[in-house]
Amino acid sequence: MNMWWIYALLSALFAALTAIFAKLGIKGVDTDLATAIRTAVILVIAWGIAFFRGGVSTISTLSRENLLFLTLSGMATGLSWIFYFKALQLGKVSQVAPVDKLSVALAILLSVLFLGEALTWKTGVGAFLIIAGTLVLIL
Repeated sequence: MNMWWIYALLSALFAALTAIFAKLGIKGVDTDLATAIRTAVILVIAWGIAFFRGGVSTISTLSRENLLFLTLSGMATGLSWIFYFKALQLGKVSQVAPVDKLSVALAILLSVLFLGEALTWKTGVGAFLIIAGTLVLIL
C-alpha cells in the first residue's frame, strides 16, 4: 500500500476531529481569537517537526518562487480557517463540514485550469458526486 493513502486517511480523520473540537471550543469565543490560538498551536507543532526531522536545514534552498507560493498558500489557509470557524459558530458541523469539503471538487477544477492536470471521466464523476452529496447533506 502506498503511504500517501495512509497519510490521506489520517488527514481526513484529523480534519473530522478538527470540526468537532472546534465546534466545542468556540462556544462564546470570538472566532478570530480562536483562529489565532489554533494557529499558534499549529505553528509550534509544525516548527517542532521541521526541527526534529531536519527540514530546517534545507531552508536556504528555497527559491523566491517557493517562498511566494508557500506564502500565498499560508494566506489561503489562514482565510479558510477564519471563515471555517465563523461558519462553525453559526451553523451545524453536519452542514459546515460538507460545504468545506467542496474544496476537493474546487481543487480538482483549479488543478485542471492552472496546473494542466487531466480531467478524466473518473475524476469528473467523483467531483460531481462530491458536489451532489454536499447538496443532499445541506438542503
